[in-house]
Amino acid sequence: MSQPVQPPNQPQQPYGAPPADGNPYAGGPAPAAPTGNPYGQQPPAPYGQQAPAPTGNPFANQQGQQGQPGPQGQPGQQPGPFGGGTPFASAPPARNNILLGVLTALGAAIVAGILYGVISGSIEREFGYAAVGVGFLVGFAAAKVGGANPAVIGAAALFAVGAVYLGQLIGISMVLSDRAHVPFSEVVLDHFEAVTTAWKAESGFMTYVFFAFGAIAAVGGAKKAS
Repeated sequence: MSQPVQPPNQPQQPYGAPPADGNPYAGGPAPAAPTGNPYGQQPPAPYGQQAPAPTGNPFANQQGQQGQPGPQGQPGQQPGPFGGGTPFASAPPARNNILLGVLTALGAAIVAGILYGVISGSIEREFGYAAVGVGFLVGFAAAKVGGANPAVIGAAALFAVGAVYLGQLIGISMVLSDRAHVPFSEVVLDHFEAVTTAWKAESGFMTYVFFAFGAIAAVGGAKKAS
């Protein structure tokens, strides 16, 4: 008894051809990706802007907000009126420390007076430019630290006069030390009355003019510093 002859193999359906009749599993075009995928890739955001978080993604990282880390690990900042950070920094507090200004004037007067005395004693004469420099230094330093307070400026002018007087005493002491061939420290510590007596004998109109120069220069230096 003969077997039935098998039909020849059917040709393969070309890719993308419609399915054969009655064959639900025939090859067809690949289905398109469903729309509305919340995890799909978003187009890159323009430079300098944060890309929006995907819709429906509860784990989206909101960056750039205050309290959250921004790009490159930097803390977020509140945008300014033109998209930047804070537009202006806060101004530093005004200097108005009267006590510190007065102490600075005193210290500057001592230093400047010693320098003035050394210069005067070395050349054995006084000159007005040195007195002006002493007063300016005292006033400038005092106002730079304590501010342009009237009390600070007044103290600077007073200490400038004292610095000029101190410089004159030091200069006279150096001259007496050189002429008597005794140490400078001995003249100042053991013969200070002789120093003041010599100052009174040498003082004149120009001595008080130098005092005035020092006080005026102190006021000018304080205004220059403020």
